[in-house]
Amino acid sequence: MSDKLEFRKLREFGEIINDMFQFIKQNFKPLMKTYIYLCGFFVLAGMLAAIMYQVGLQKIGFGYGGNQANANPFNRFGQLFTFNYFVVIIFSVLNYTAIVVSTLSFIALYVQKGNQAPSVEEVWAYFKYYFLRVFGSSIAISIFLIVCLLFCGLPFFYVFPAMSLFYSIMVLENGSFEYSFSRSFKLLKDQWWVTAGVILVIWIITYACMSMASMPAIILTMVSAFTKASGGMSTLIIVVSTVIQYVCQVFMVLPVIGVTLCYFNLVERLDNTGLLERISQLGKSETDLNSTPEDY
Repeated sequence: MSDKLEFRKLREFGEIINDMFQFIKQNFKPLMKTYIYLCGFFVLAGMLAAIMYQVGLQKIGFGYGGNQANANPFNRFGQLFTFNYFVVIIFSVLNYTAIVVSTLSFIALYVQKGNQAPSVEEVWAYFKYYFLRVFGSSIAISIFLIVCLLFCGLPFFYVFPAMSLFYSIMVLENGSFEYSFSRSFKLLKDQWWVTAGVILVIWIITYACMSMASMPAIILTMVSAFTKASGGMSTLIIVVSTVIQYVCQVFMVLPVIGVTLCYFNLVERLDNTGLLERISQLGKSETDLNSTPEDY
């Protein structure tokens, strides 16, 4: 059996990608158990809200709402941005927050326990402590990124790698919003191009996995669109495609793990924390090395 993955060490470009999959392979069962227990509610709630919203769109968009309503652009606008639409948005943000917090909490405990997978109960203690903090921060970060995107997009591409590291710093270092924001840019100093390239590749891999897993839903939607052009998609097709799309959100753990590996790589280059820790262990006995780490 291969050794457990060590986070606190220097890594090159390819090592980060390989270790991302290695970590999932070594901790698949406890990681998925954590995902189901802590993210399952948000996935199911978002799934139901999305189904209700899309069924409503089907009725107003394919002949069920009346030609007069469809002919009026103001009525059309109001029919699209309904209460269900905002419920879907809220649960999407909550679900993404749950994925980020649960995965980062899992990694934080994994490192603290000496590269041993934590239990769901241990992760839950971290999860409930950081969830609201990360949720509030994600809203502020999203607004910040949107503002950057409006300025010709260039500021967005510059700050996105730093904002990707933001959540890892907040959870793994228990940092405040101001500390996490400033430290993310400090860590990227002299390493922006490499880190941005790795994060881009990680997101390409993530979307490729989600697209391949969502292929049945895409095929069903296309077939329904061609065979029922006048009547729209059936409710069954909407339900099946929405369920598949939400199940595929499990792949969002990939960028969280990959960015966290980038974070540890940058911390090691800047602070040498892993090297210093290994040096401090040189004079200790084997019993001391195998002792249970102190709880968070």
